[in-house]
Amino acid sequence: MKVLHAVHPDDFKSYDTKKIRERFLLSDLKEKDKVNFAYTHYDRMMVGLAFPVSTEVVLGNYPNLRSEYFLERRELGAINVGGPGFMEVDGQSYAVDKLDALYAGKGVKEVKFKSKDAANPAVFYILSTPAHTTYPVTLLQHAAAISTNMGSLSTANERRIIKYIHKDGIQSCQLVMGLTILANGSVWNTMPAHVHDRRMEAYFYFDVEEDQRVFHYMGEAQETRHILMANHEAVVSPPWSIHSGSGTKNYSFIWGMGGENLDYADMDPVAIQDIR
Repeated sequence: MKVLHAVHPDDFKSYDTKKIRERFLLSDLKEKDKVNFAYTHYDRMMVGLAFPVSTEVVLGNYPNLRSEYFLERRELGAINVGGPGFMEVDGQSYAVDKLDALYAGKGVKEVKFKSKDAANPAVFYILSTPAHTTYPVTLLQHAAAISTNMGSLSTANERRIIKYIHKDGIQSCQLVMGLTILANGSVWNTMPAHVHDRRMEAYFYFDVEEDQRVFHYMGEAQETRHILMANHEAVVSPPWSIHSGSGTKNYSFIWGMGGENLDYADMDPVAIQDIR
């Protein structure tokens, strides 16, 4: 399992393209019939991907967790960005279609992932954070989630924001999770940009066409850098970093946070004219 250590913003200023990608980009999580995770030292968030194609895959455990099972002291959220699938949580099966989300809390001992059709496999993006309280397993279908339209075509950021795990949705200890879908003709996400000193964030880009890319911007507002990202790649954003992107075509992405609170609006905006 890849481990990402925390980076000081002063050190980040000296990074070249290769080192930025090594320290923040997760490009190798997707592997047929496996669950792969990266462990980050940003609020101990783990970022993973389950890709069941021809067989059911099981959420395993990792030696560095020093736990009897994965969710002994953790919680997780999973969003399916592929074909129709199923998640089995402690023997209970849930149908999880594309853009549906499922939360499993502290104390769940077994989680399995399965695709309905190997020709159109499910792709489960997973975030996991430490947990101190048990909350119930909850499935939230895409159509039932809180949805907000933002931006406009004139500023190339017309988009729909869907919230799943947050203080007014699925309850959790510290995990916040949702996704954004850009309208056709729009390419900008999260602009004006912001930071949130009390939480870290991870972005996962999906529905990015094979020959298209997303320029993900990060760094302090006056010291920005970028990472070029493809479909089904994730990037970790420290609390001191902006997190914004612009694609060569419209796309979608999952955002997820871990830290002090569940308030989606806890952020410190940066005016466009102040970004460097």
